[in-house]
Amino acid sequence: MHQELQTEIDGVSFRKVLGHYPTGVCAITATHEGRPAAMVVGTFTSVSLDPPLVGFFPDRNSTSWPKIQAAGRFCVNILGTHQLDLCRALASKSEDKFQSVPYQLSDEGSVMLDDVVAWIDCDLHDVTEAGDHFIALGRVKQMQVAGGTSPLLFFQSGYGQFAPLAL
Repeated sequence: MHQELQTEIDGVSFRKVLGHYPTGVCAITATHEGRPAAMVVGTFTSVSLDPPLVGFFPDRNSTSWPKIQAAGRFCVNILGTHQLDLCRALASKSEDKFQSVPYQLSDEGSVMLDDVVAWIDCDLHDVTEAGDHFIALGRVKQMQVAGGTSPLLFFQSGYGQFAPLAL
């Protein structure tokens, strides 16, 4: 038995339906005016192999995105299941998100968080308006698998982890 087909799309219904699709959790980081900047996204994706491009979708109302955009480069930090507290700290509106957050700088000066699953250092390639978000593309300059842990996932308004059926 199917539920009634919904033809008017409101924000609550949109989130409810799309919440059934799990996403990975990444911290997008940069250095802006000598200070680290960060935002957490569940919208990171690979875009192109040639040239190597990745993308994510920052909210227009984000206070961190303008700093990352102004930096002209960013690092995608794929968070692990053990980094939920870090995720919450970097997603906060705090002016000092990086208090007691261990990180180092990439060869290009981007913020790379310690103990992540992997990191991808990028130059900002393009930004396009898309409704209440932007589409941000980055050209990959360096990348590395950093740890052997499982990635942190977001699913139906909660955080969890991947349980592989078989590898």
